[in-house]
Amino acid sequence: MGPVSTRSQHPRERTSQPRKVTAHLFSSVNGVVESPNQWQFDAFGREEGQLMGAVIGAVTDVIIGRRLWQEWSEFWPGADDPFGQFINPVRKHVVTGTLSGDLPWNSTAIDGDPVGYVRNLRDGDGGDISVTGGIDTVRSLFLAGVIDELTLTTHPVVTNEGRRLFDESVPITRLTLVRTQQTSKGNALLTYGLRPSD
Repeated sequence: MGPVSTRSQHPRERTSQPRKVTAHLFSSVNGVVESPNQWQFDAFGREEGQLMGAVIGAVTDVIIGRRLWQEWSEFWPGADDPFGQFINPVRKHVVTGTLSGDLPWNSTAIDGDPVGYVRNLRDGDGGDISVTGGIDTVRSLFLAGVIDELTLTTHPVVTNEGRRLFDESVPITRLTLVRTQQTSKGNALLTYGLRPSD
């Protein structure tokens, strides 16, 4: 994980607008998002760190799948780098069918339908909401329309191993390209929204 800025000391105040829900994944050119550490190489630079810092700066709540939550809850509490300083105190909401109630590491199990839960959370008070993974969680929430912006940092690499975010299980789905950015490391930062059906 590259350098990132810690989150703002003054999260966005509640307005009449719903809270913004975002997700970010690293991707190969052929759409693999699993285990980016195996193909990311040296392609995380200053610009990528600045983007992550800007995205998490206003985040007060994180949506995370159970398996990733378990992995991170064993690693990040002992880390004192900028991402650890962000992820440890932030409120975490865990998509799970096996856990319930209040959990360790400032976390709560999502009770019931995750899509409805995120919609209710989006309409409440607080700063932005980040869906950090895993793959199934990001895919299902994005396709359900509750993630406003999905950013894929696309690395100039092709890999023959690993799961793709949008695989054969996903029907034809139209997206809107919200913004693009190319970095000096050769990555394309592509931010998408789900195109409303006509």
